[in-house]
Formats: sequence, structure tokens, C-alpha cells
Amino acid sequence: MADKKDSGFQSGAGLIRYFDEEEINGPSIHPVVVIAIAVILAVVVELLKVFWPIFP
Repeated sequence: MADKKDSGFQSGAGLIRYFDEEEINGPSIHPVVVIAIAVILAVVVELLKVFWPIFP
């Protein structure tokens, strides 16, 4: 009969290998900039509702 060897937790092995090989090549945006863009966009949308109403 074949001898079973304990090879560890197999379902997490692909994730560990993926995160070990991950490279960060994309643009880096500071979190404050993302929040500021969201706030500015929300203000613009609210102002458009006031000055350019779609529904009377």
C-alpha cells in the first residue's frame, strides 16, 4: 500500500504562491486623494441636481 506523506494544507498553497510572486507595478495613489476625489464628485453631483434638474 502507498505510504501517505503529510504535505500540509493544500488549498492555501496557490494563494501563498500568488502573493509571494505579486509585483507592484501600477500607479500609487494616496488614500487622501481618493477620498478628496469622492467628496468633490459628490458635491458636483449635488450641485448639478440644483442647477440642472432633470425632473421638475
